[in-house]
Amino acid sequence: MVTREKSEKGMLKLTVEVSGKVWEEAIEKAYEKNKGKYNIQGFRKGKAPRKVIEKNYGDTVFYDDAFEDVVSSEYAEFLQNNPEIEVADYPKVNIDSMTSDGLKVSLSVNLMPEVELGPIKFKIKKKEPSVSEEEVEQQVKAFVDSQARFVESDKPAEMGDFVNIDFSGSVDGKKFDGGTAEDYRLELGSHSFIDTFEDQLVGLKVGDEKVVKVTFPEKYPAENLAGKLAEFEVKVKKVEKKEARELNDKLISFATEFATVEEYKKDVREKILQTKTNQAEREFENSLIEEVVKQAKVDLPDSMVEHEKHHLIHDFEDRLKYQNIKLDDYLNYIGKSKEDFEKEQLEEAKRTLKTRLVLQKIIKDRKIEITHEEVHSKLHEIADARGTTCEEVEKNLSEYELNYIQNDILMNKLIGYLKSNNE
Repeated sequence: MVTREKSEKGMLKLTVEVSGKVWEEAIEKAYEKNKGKYNIQGFRKGKAPRKVIEKNYGDTVFYDDAFEDVVSSEYAEFLQNNPEIEVADYPKVNIDSMTSDGLKVSLSVNLMPEVELGPIKFKIKKKEPSVSEEEVEQQVKAFVDSQARFVESDKPAEMGDFVNIDFSGSVDGKKFDGGTAEDYRLELGSHSFIDTFEDQLVGLKVGDEKVVKVTFPEKYPAENLAGKLAEFEVKVKKVEKKEARELNDKLISFATEFATVEEYKKDVREKILQTKTNQAEREFENSLIEEVVKQAKVDLPDSMVEHEKHHLIHDFEDRLKYQNIKLDDYLNYIGKSKEDFEKEQLEEAKRTLKTRLVLQKIIKDRKIEITHEEVHSKLHEIADARGTTCEEVEKNLSEYELNYIQNDILMNKLIGYLKSNNE
């Protein structure tokens, strides 16, 4: 049985009382679930009677699992029967009594904070993007540079050339992981290697050998190399020099879908403008959201903020793991203390939570909803893009993907509502 106690503002307090009969059933259930974990002499694994296990491991051996099961069940049922109650995090649990005769527990949990919206009226001007001739020329130049050919040369290597090299690196006379390669194609001036490495290859010709000396940065991610002097035995096997191409109709018709330089430049201009227009639209939408969040008042519970902060840090650590980087190594490399990093994440948690709660409040108050027709229309778009049928897309759609589509539609409708209130 769950009883709601008198609670302070923003806090839900409950008392959960479990009778001796229900508590006994929970313990028996825990025994059946976990009996296979215990080895008791004279019994096959999983076949020892409960009383024997309790005698060997203590009368309360199954209490923890029984407690978690029965309290979680009572709490979940209470929330289900009281849908108007929205909790912000997990409850804090205090055991008042736990014996063979029953269980009494006190729960306290933060409620979702009240959101007080400000006036949803804006006067935000969207940027009108433009494209300069210089921007077009820069992109055209980059395209022409990308079409350059590299030809082998017996002349000394210069910055901008490609060299094909064998190298073998060592620190304190010992080779290290990742320090050796053959037929490595390196662009001089690309800064792909440790500072000064590429500089020391300038002037070398095919067949030349040289010992290149470099010092790893003090904050290099690999601790065994950080700050160490390294020597690389390098042999140049090939030098390739850039042979520039001339911008003309012939090059454009050969390398693009356009016939002339002017047609290509026109397309470049249109694409730059489209990119800037899309960016301006995103900035405009973000400005609307930032303004409505700034005008709102939300008193965030500390526990809710802490929970979000830890979630952000954990998510960041997971992304670093994909690159085989530890958080401490990353922070050391960028010169940031863990304390400063956590402060940043704390502020980000507050911003994220407030934004989420404010937008949820607007959606609820303004009754912004998505319809089956809108979801179906989106699925048709996806099907057309994939060259398949809507039925095929729907059949292979995961629950995560469906939720993503629904949230995307909902956010677009919310943004549309905010835009309609911009003067």
